[in-house]
Amino acid sequence: MPHEPTDGRDAAAWSPLESEGWYAARNATTALRDALVRAGLEKDFPYLRADLNAFGHGLVELGRVSPDTAERLAELLRLALAGGFCRDRDDDEHEHAPATSEERKGRI
Repeated sequence: MPHEPTDGRDAAAWSPLESEGWYAARNATTALRDALVRAGLEKDFPYLRADLNAFGHGLVELGRVSPDTAERLAELLRLALAGGFCRDRDDDEHEHAPATSEERKGRI
C-alpha cells in the first residue's frame, strides 16, 4: 500500500541469479534452441530468449515468426504427436521425458 513503511526496500526484491525461475527458463530455452537447431530452424526464431516477469517467474519468449516458420513448426508438432510423443499435463513431467539425448534424437 502507498502508506506502508518499506524501510527503504522493495518488498518484491529478488535477484535473478538467486531465482529458480530464471534457471528453469534458461534451461528450457536452451533445450528448445537445441531442438530448433536440429530441425534447421535456428534462424527462424530470432526473438527466442529466457526471461523473468516482475514476480520472478521464469518465461520463455518465443517471439514473432513468419507464417512459413509457423507452418513448419506445426508440421513438426504433428509429426511428433503422430510418432507417439504426447504428454498429459496431469502426469508427472518426468515420467515421459526422454532420459538421454540419444532418446531425443529423431523426435523432431
